[in-house]
Amino acid sequence: MLDTTQSDTAVPPEERRGCLFALSQPPLMIFLAVIGCLLLMASLHDLLML
Repeated sequence: MLDTTQSDTAVPPEERRGCLFALSQPPLMIFLAVIGCLLLMASLHDLLML
């Protein structure tokens, strides 16, 4: 008979979180969207208005 009580209480190793986890954070995505919109507006202004 196998004793499995030790394996049941063992804590699994913590997963490594990479770049995709960081990009899935809403404040970062809002910040990047705002910066992207500002760059887009500036480039369109340079192309169309000047």
